Amino acid sequence: MHPLEERIGYKFRNPLLLAEALTHPSLGHETQRRHFDNQRLEFLGDAILQLVITEYLFGHFKDQPEGQLTKLRSRLVSRDALKTHAAQIDLGQFLLMGRGEEASGGRARTSTLADAFEALIGAIYLDGGLENTRKFILTQATADLAQLAEEPVDINPKGNLQELLQSISPKSPVYEVLSQTGPEHDKRFVVQAVWEGIVLGKGTGRSKKQAETAAAEEAMKLKRWKKGKRAAKGARKKKT
Repeated sequence: MHPLEERIGYKFRNPLLLAEALTHPSLGHETQRRHFDNQRLEFLGDAILQLVITEYLFGHFKDQPEGQLTKLRSRLVSRDALKTHAAQIDLGQFLLMGRGEEASGGRARTSTLADAFEALIGAIYLDGGLENTRKFILTQATADLAQLAEEPVDINPKGNLQELLQSISPKSPVYEVLSQTGPEHDKRFVVQAVWEGIVLGKGTGRSKKQAETAAAEEAMKLKRWKKGKRAAKGARKKKT
């Protein structure tokens, strides 16, 4: 049994489909030999992913209009979301790619991991049908699906924070990565939101984007920019 099959809980009846899903186009380019790669499976997997997520949202968010459902789906099938899923199963280490691509960081590249994850979906679909594919997709997306219920799509902490702060000053908040820990498939990022020298909030997440969102959420709760403004006014009064 292939180690990846153990990680995802699915055994391929046709191992060639798994091999195709794991083959990056750079391998054929570098060897100058005709070689299958995962681009066609990626094309198929993208469509299956859209179908499964659309079906799930349609059934579980009955009170949401079409526009909101579209936004929810965009969050779930974004490149960053797919990269996170790929990292959770350590997909990068199983990819077959050219030495040049690997040397340039290909195994950790967002586009490469997202494409490979979609190709894996396509391979599972061809090998085991829609039901097995649906189970795989929803299992990998469990955490993100749970987060949707807690964080409505119309809440945009980073956008709201930036809009609020720019009504005070033309400067935008900056997000600084404080730490990045854990193995590739289970990384944890800690980020802080800083504005005009004030640390507004900190957040953690499985990706920088998630951590930035959490930092913005904390910043909106703490409202430290108000204290910073009062302190600045007090300092100016003392000088005069």
